[in-house]
Amino acid sequence: MIEMILGIAAVLILVILLLIFRIHSLVSIMRGSYLKTAGMSNKVNAFLLLAVFILGLIGFVWITIHSSQYHLPEAASEHGRKTDMMFWITMAILCFAFIVTNIFLFVFSYKYQYEEGRKAYFYPENHKLEVIWTVIPAIVMAILVFYGWKEWSEITRQAPGDSEVIEVMGKQFAWQVRYPGADKKLGTYNYKQIDAFNEFGIDVSDSACYDDFVPKELHMPKGKNVLLRIRARDVLHSVYMPHFRVKMDAVPGMPTKFHFKPLKSTREMRDELGNPEFNYELACAEICGTGHYAMRFIIVVDEPEEYEKWKKEQKTWVASNLDYVSGKRGVIKGLLPKAPTPPADSTVAAAVPETVQQDTTTTVKAEPVKPAKPRGGRNRRNSN
Repeated sequence: MIEMILGIAAVLILVILLLIFRIHSLVSIMRGSYLKTAGMSNKVNAFLLLAVFILGLIGFVWITIHSSQYHLPEAASEHGRKTDMMFWITMAILCFAFIVTNIFLFVFSYKYQYEEGRKAYFYPENHKLEVIWTVIPAIVMAILVFYGWKEWSEITRQAPGDSEVIEVMGKQFAWQVRYPGADKKLGTYNYKQIDAFNEFGIDVSDSACYDDFVPKELHMPKGKNVLLRIRARDVLHSVYMPHFRVKMDAVPGMPTKFHFKPLKSTREMRDELGNPEFNYELACAEICGTGHYAMRFIIVVDEPEEYEKWKKEQKTWVASNLDYVSGKRGVIKGLLPKAPTPPADSTVAAAVPETVQQDTTTTVKAEPVKPAKPRGGRNRRNSN
């Protein structure tokens, strides 16, 4: 309450002072003694301009220092550290240019304020000066763009062959991830097969999907390159992993990718921050609907040995959805006990694909095939 009263009082005092200056000017005009085109208020404005610049510069430095505690910690990925360096170099150049130009702006406003009898110098043009202030920013901009293009090319080019491949899919309003199994190959998918059980649209006719698994957390090995294969199921999303400086849009119908190398395990980051509950996070950086805020997914960076152990403990998606897969494609060989041999009078086809067996819980007895009777009329054909 006291702070509000003091604030109102300060505003009232300022208004009163402004009114006094205005009344003084009007009285001078009425008496005919107001001969100057600029009075004391001109000097006051010039001083206030300089004061605003100095106080603004002090405030900028203060808030930068005190807000540093809310900045992200050192990047936890190899490319993230390069990205941070590029960011701070760009920020330093922009701050330098901003401060220098504003020094000229405010200091010149104070130094060359209006004075009676002083005539301004007319300076029509200076081609040399114009070339300098055009060429220098152009060169600096070209260097920054080239460096940014180089870093972008690094993260979007072909990933190393030994990269850990992880599929990341966005949907309203959640993330899901899929890993390849021992064959190191993700099974194909088809959007037409997406339903309540098969949210990835996994093509169960592709044997490469039999060992794929869909965990509840995104695990990555420390010190090994990770390739994210990114896609969206409905609308535009954006994969955002701030601690790794990873951001890539997930576009429906247009898969994207991003590869990087994590450098700090979750345990190391917890020790560094002094926060035993810290977790890396995958968020959505694209406003994708009313549930956008809920698109958060836990990321765990393991030591290489722990990561391999975790992978071996995961249950495959097919094994978790046997009934569904059986109805779609048949019983996957090796996941259920081998079906009994059909009786001799059965006509169950023996030519079943190698990786698939038909469900033989019911024996089907062969029915004799009767020859088709020829049709009469114009459709009757002669057989020779």
